[in-house]
Amino acid sequence: MRRRHVLAFATTLALPGLARAQPEAFPSRPIRLVIPFTAGGSNDIVGRMLAEAMAARLGQSVIVENRGGAGGLLGNDLVAKAQPDGYTVLLAGSGSFLISSLVQPRLPYDPERDFAPIGYIGAAPNVITVHPGVNARTLGELQAVAKAAPAPLRFGSPGVGTTGHALGAMIGVVLGVDLEAVHYRGTGPALTDVLAGRLQILTNASAPLQPHIAAGRLRALAIAGKTRSAALPDIPTSVEQGFPELDSATWYALLATGGTPPDRIALLHKALNETLADPAIRSRLVENGVDEIAPSRTPADLATLLVEERTRWRRVVQRANLRID
Repeated sequence: MRRRHVLAFATTLALPGLARAQPEAFPSRPIRLVIPFTAGGSNDIVGRMLAEAMAARLGQSVIVENRGGAGGLLGNDLVAKAQPDGYTVLLAGSGSFLISSLVQPRLPYDPERDFAPIGYIGAAPNVITVHPGVNARTLGELQAVAKAAPAPLRFGSPGVGTTGHALGAMIGVVLGVDLEAVHYRGTGPALTDVLAGRLQILTNASAPLQPHIAAGRLRALAIAGKTRSAALPDIPTSVEQGFPELDSATWYALLATGGTPPDRIALLHKALNETLADPAIRSRLVENGVDEIAPSRTPADLATLLVEERTRWRRVVQRANLRID
């Protein structure tokens, strides 16, 4: 018996690979996708669509966790402080990740050091809408209504530093009118209040607004950009109406926690790009207002884009004088 034990030990020494635990396959358990807004907004719609499709390619569930608040900072912080193992991923956006970091005076994380880019998804042009009780069907008419109003019109924002906040503030600057921002923990609550008539204006990516525009509960005045939206082809652009400075789109990307191993980032990037290459997924994204689907060639390409976008949005933030009230 002892001799067998000695032989077994000697065999283990001779084959060290058998003695050491094998590296954990990735992913070997569900991945958490953090959406930094409450359910019901455009981020939530896009995120859940991708979670389902990426799960099929990764061979593991992708579980959505909505963590709204502070214009996206609470959800961002959750990912920044997670274990850097690839099992916690952030659906980042132009507002929730970039603009919010330019508006907030103090961040609980470093937006460059604490995140690892995975890949770009695409952009959805924002639509400018009003409650049907507002007597305006164009941006020019909205300008006249706002100038004649006894008090500032109120616009809903999904949070401080979101694209909805930035575009709403820019509407006031460009039209030369006073508007009052009312901040929420996501698009869903803001949408509820504009439908109820407690707000007059709401700007957002079109996905959560489309059913209400079709039903006449919201009136779309313009697409904030140069090109009409495939989801709302009859709505003229801000450029067509003579307001080219109102150019704003909500873009989406995936980020992991800073320090996540490159091989895991590469696998997540591959699954994302395979998902975005699927014609059925692309069609669903376009139907929900994501017109510009543009997967990044590498995670490094997304890192470069983030630097460029930070420079561009910093100018918008300064011009619109965005700040925490």
